[in-house]
Amino acid sequence: MAIVIRNYTPQDKAAVIRLLQLNTPTYFAPSEEADLANYLASEVEDYFVAELDSEIVGAGGINYFSSEQTARLSWDIVAPSMQGKGIGQMLVTHRLDLLRSNSDIALVVVRTTQLVYAFYQKLGFELLKIERDYWAAGFDLYYMQRSNHKV
Repeated sequence: MAIVIRNYTPQDKAAVIRLLQLNTPTYFAPSEEADLANYLASEVEDYFVAELDSEIVGAGGINYFSSEQTARLSWDIVAPSMQGKGIGQMLVTHRLDLLRSNSDIALVVVRTTQLVYAFYQKLGFELLKIERDYWAAGFDLYYMQRSNHKV
């Protein structure tokens, strides 16, 4: 399985939205589609897609908060048929490697749900806070962080 991770382009928007739709309502609330569309249109700083045979099978981004020396992993999505095959880990590792070269970033945070927080724990993120029904009813916020200089 030869996965290629590359920078997102506006031409990828429909495929990324489709990934979200395929994961709704299992991992995302229906109301989050509009949030993702807005993010892709106006909030992308660094966003990447994972391709297999020229098909987008995963995506994930980074947003920067320089004044706080923090970067946030944003909108991680993997096609349901490709989950459990290491694509999510590849996307996270790709971004962590990129961030490690940025000495201005001390912390990496992720805002996720109770459904996938264990995935991030395995990658060294520590759970700091839980807020019930944050994203939508039944979708709790799990706020996690890790040092950017962890090896």
